[in-house]
Amino acid sequence: MTFVPTREHARAQLAAFVPKAGRHYAAERNVDAGRGEHGAVSTLSPYVRTRLITEAEIVAAVLEQHTSRGAEKFIQEVCWRTYWKGWLEQRPAIWRRYTREVRRLTANPAAEHEAPLAAVRNAATGIDCFDAWTRELIETGYLHNHARMWYASIWLFTLRLPWHSGADFFLEHLLDGDAASNTLSWRWVGGLQTRGKTYLATPANITKNTSGRFGRITGLADDAPPLPWDDPPTPNSDFRVRLPDRSLRTGLIVTDDDLSPWSSVSGIDSIAAAAIVDTRTWRSPRGVSALVGEFIDGALADAAAAVRQRLRVEPARFAGAELIDACVEWATTADLQQVVVPYLPTGPSADALAALPQRLSDAGIRYANPLRAWDEAAWPHATKGFFPFKKHIPDLLPLAQSVADPI
Repeated sequence: MTFVPTREHARAQLAAFVPKAGRHYAAERNVDAGRGEHGAVSTLSPYVRTRLITEAEIVAAVLEQHTSRGAEKFIQEVCWRTYWKGWLEQRPAIWRRYTREVRRLTANPAAEHEAPLAAVRNAATGIDCFDAWTRELIETGYLHNHARMWYASIWLFTLRLPWHSGADFFLEHLLDGDAASNTLSWRWVGGLQTRGKTYLATPANITKNTSGRFGRITGLADDAPPLPWDDPPTPNSDFRVRLPDRSLRTGLIVTDDDLSPWSSVSGIDSIAAAAIVDTRTWRSPRGVSALVGEFIDGALADAAAAVRQRLRVEPARFAGAELIDACVEWATTADLQQVVVPYLPTGPSADALAALPQRLSDAGIRYANPLRAWDEAAWPHATKGFFPFKKHIPDLLPLAQSVADPI
């Protein structure tokens, strides 16, 4: 299993998977067949994380070969990501709490956690399945979704480690590490999304869905008491979107939250400059793994090539602590009247560029942050659980076919 960080590869992988998105996916999606044997699922998540390919494109491609009912399970899984993004976007305080706690735990780890955390990182906990998943995660940057659930459950209820540290470990190593999907999935396992409802990894379930390859599994917790409940903030669907003025001399900033940002600048009369912004250092206090770094480098290079081809400009590239200063200087030097940044969902890129709108305004430059039509239609429905959200999926399907780029 190789993740080539290009849009071309993402589109080819989608095309190869689409025939299996119906009955085959529904029957086999929970089976973790082992490292490199994940053909029953799409393995598109690293590309969706960076939007080298979008949810709308995926759904549109599936509907060309399947009915919505025939591919219902797969479409729902695509929409889970959209749901998580919308849920967190309406409650950004959850992300802020998480990042504060991760920084605290990283700077001052509890003494009783040091030995088990070291055992986790060395794949030496003595729990064979867990250690195998750790090696797969570190060496490939990927885990099957069902394995992620088992892993989080064992982390929380068997090893009794903080969920924040586990979520951060995933962000360090997952190619598809996403603020919303990752944070909220860990919270769900711990009973913090649906109050009191936790997920317990059991030997029987693991054995059934791994074809028994780990042999007899022992030593796992036999109960999963919910973590202390903290009422989530009231959802707020004011996303503070500012649409571009299409008559202004404009610059485009591209982040790894959206590496296919062309609809954001469609119809603008003058695209005078572009910049690729690297925000990886905001993902985790521990940084990201070399493997994740290589994927980000490749994806940003692919986006830069697309900028050259589509916009006929040579993109600048910015990273590091002086990121905001560099962006403002770039915009000023290029004599821009407006900078367009495709909407930054709650997470590392939004954190890295939080000060940019005001700094640009101080320099007399307009800031615009258009939201994709798919997100605009879906996110407001992510106010409660997934099942109320699911009722609105049929309304998204025609939109997917109208806004998706062709394969």
